[in-house]
Amino acid sequence: MLMVYQLREGRLEVGSLDPEAVWADLTSPSSEESALAESWQKIDLPTPEEMSDIEPSARLYTDGGAEVMTATVAIGLTTETPSKAPVTFVLRDRQLVTIRHVSIKAFDFFISRASARAPEPLTDGESVMLSLIEGLIDRYADTMEHTAAEIDAISAGVFRRSAMGRTQSEALEILIGDIGRKGDLLGMVRESLSSFQRLLAYHAALDSTARRAPRESRQKVRMLQRDAAALGELCDSMSAKLSFLLDATLGLINVQQTQIIKIFSVASVALLPPTLIASIYGMNFEYMPELSQPWGYPAALGLMVLSAGLPYLYFKKRGWL
Repeated sequence: MLMVYQLREGRLEVGSLDPEAVWADLTSPSSEESALAESWQKIDLPTPEEMSDIEPSARLYTDGGAEVMTATVAIGLTTETPSKAPVTFVLRDRQLVTIRHVSIKAFDFFISRASARAPEPLTDGESVMLSLIEGLIDRYADTMEHTAAEIDAISAGVFRRSAMGRTQSEALEILIGDIGRKGDLLGMVRESLSSFQRLLAYHAALDSTARRAPRESRQKVRMLQRDAAALGELCDSMSAKLSFLLDATLGLINVQQTQIIKIFSVASVALLPPTLIASIYGMNFEYMPELSQPWGYPAALGLMVLSAGLPYLYFKKRGWL
């Protein structure tokens, strides 16, 4: 799909591919739509395979005076299966082309808001690109705020048994799954923030060498770089906390398993003397005087109970149970 936007009084308005257009948004484009955008920008747009290339030279380069910049964007952040996808920004003569092969809510929200009333007037394709990146970073900030609250809940589940609501083993298994999912989410967000930092640094370097960017654009680029760096540090801190919680959870599982093994070990030691007594009186010797006595059977039972009880009381007193 190809959507073209023009600016009217600082707001986005659907238009056509002409010199007045400032933004062409390609979403899973057909070959005809890609050809139209290429003729408008007068360059070859990257293919999906080229967009997925992880080499910096394939993600950040200039072509015929156009800046071609590809970033990794984390998507589906509010779902159970978040993922990541490449998004390419092509900026030339203050006109922007974006290429994506997935639906991104931050783009849809920006289009809706900028078409009605932009929070700050849009001036050209560069301002549209920076506003899109700002919307994505803001969305990551909201996601990390929500994730921080979920990590606090996980921490409560790990260290407070009353918060589990299930048996300890079931709760710990669930917590390990939660920790893994949050770790994957933070990893995707961190990768996306790093790619935006590289993109913004590349764009700022071209601005400083090729042309003099407007003061507002330079300030916004610096602001976005600071925001991405701050969120990246917060993401690293949250990832470190998740690693600590994972270690603590695995430690609790080990303690639980050790406790179970200890119970079996104590039971084996406590039952060993009664087993020895039963084995002695189960031998088939003809002359065993106790067997002919009326007190022989209860005496053997009492001796077995006593031999099992004494080790138990000893272990209990030492705090091993």
